[in-house]
Amino acid sequence: ELESEHKLKRIHGGATILGRKLHELSVIDKTSKNLQEKKEIAKFAASIIQEGDCIFLDAGTTTFQMIPYLKDKKVVVVTNGLTHVEALIEQGIPTYLTGGYVKGKTGALVGPQTIQSLQNYRFDKCFLGVNGFDMKFGYTTPDPEEAAVKHQASEISQKTYVIADHTKYAEVSFSNISAMNQATLITTTLTDDVLNELKQKTTVKVVSL
Repeated sequence: ELESEHKLKRIHGGATILGRKLHELSVIDKTSKNLQEKKEIAKFAASIIQEGDCIFLDAGTTTFQMIPYLKDKKVVVVTNGLTHVEALIEQGIPTYLTGGYVKGKTGALVGPQTIQSLQNYRFDKCFLGVNGFDMKFGYTTPDPEEAAVKHQASEISQKTYVIADHTKYAEVSFSNISAMNQATLITTTLTDDVLNELKQKTTVKVVSL
């Protein structure tokens, strides 16, 4: 009844407050949410990277947690995340920063210059954060410009990984990045029913805490 009145959204095992599709937290707020899950996901994601890979890390807080695990990988990183640069340099990782307009709230570089900059590269793997993943609506984020950057990075990468903790399940934001089958999903514990349904859509890696 509450769902029909658009006051909440039913999910497997309960209900959650209906999210606003344009709402986006700041980097500080995002960083503090589900931090342990993000670290475990980041550690697993980094283990996939092979020595000599050229990778893209987008401006997400979970991708930021990957950086300490890249130190001895001998990789090259391209990023549109201003918040990532200092940490990458501290780890001695060769780093390229895209151009573009700086979003104050997330520290992401976005816009036509960012897209143009990305077109100069080809990636072995790219790692993307999202605000939601949903069976029907795929991977989404509030900002169309950030969605365009993520989509472009995926298009020029041999393999795309979306890294998102379980709280992002069944969340839908304003802008579509891609369908579920366009990326391997790395996430944390979900119910068996949800997991089985997701596996019909794409490859899913579940990280145990």
